[in-house]
Amino acid sequence: MNIVTHDERFHADDVFATALMQIVFGEEAEIKRSRDSVDIENADIVYDVGGIYDDSKNRFDHHQKGGSGERENGIPYAAFGLVWKKWGEKLCGSKHASDIVDNRLIQVIDARDNGFSTHEKKHEEYTSYSIDTMVKTFLPSWKEEADYDERFFKAVDFVRPILEREIELARHKVEAIPLVEKAYSDAKDKRVIVLDRFIPWGEVLNMYEEPAFVIAPDLLTGKWKMIAVQEEGFVNRIDPPMEWRGLYDEDLQKVTGVSDAVFCHRSGFLCIAESKKGIMEMLNIVLNK
Repeated sequence: MNIVTHDERFHADDVFATALMQIVFGEEAEIKRSRDSVDIENADIVYDVGGIYDDSKNRFDHHQKGGSGERENGIPYAAFGLVWKKWGEKLCGSKHASDIVDNRLIQVIDARDNGFSTHEKKHEEYTSYSIDTMVKTFLPSWKEEADYDERFFKAVDFVRPILEREIELARHKVEAIPLVEKAYSDAKDKRVIVLDRFIPWGEVLNMYEEPAFVIAPDLLTGKWKMIAVQEEGFVNRIDPPMEWRGLYDEDLQKVTGVSDAVFCHRSGFLCIAESKKGIMEMLNIVLNK
């Protein structure tokens, strides 16, 4: 598979798109950095160079007049987003998982490459250290030899595990959806959703009005958590007592009467006990206060 992107300076856009090509095509991906018209014409896939966006011909540039389109939210596509639009769903196993990766990672990179800001700047002297900034650290400084190709592929090696991990996490998140749906369906009291292990639940439970708490064990410690389902603005649907907040161990045990109570967050969104029995005792106090 003969693949071409542009040479010289690089950005997160073309670096991540190259990592994607390596994931999709493996050892068959022969990637050349060039602006030569003959190389571009003879390539099987071209991205971020060439002045054409035509999915049917595997041409994925966005620098031409009029660009290459934008998402429904107004964020324009760059080369990474264009190649992801073609191969992302196949890699992720579903459109839902593909959209998760696009929302978390790809849109941010596309926006930056097109000069769009995705974050509100609250302090004039502060600039976030973004993934785009990380990629730029691989560029040579004024004191270093300008071997762009070597540095480009070092950057690709750096970002590829990030992209692979985002794909894997998105798959896992989608796989959790039916498990959370079943837990909600099985719950006698829809205010309380009990999970036998911690899995991503927010996307599902936020669609329903009733859930106020998720009860689940901590994967690392085995302790049990009571997590408040929150409305917009981090507002708990049901609050634990104010006198619990910010307390640990014996102090919390005294005010709750629960012998293995461990912690209550100062905002009230999280309570922890050593056992499931303990956390259910804390839950009952909250629901009946």
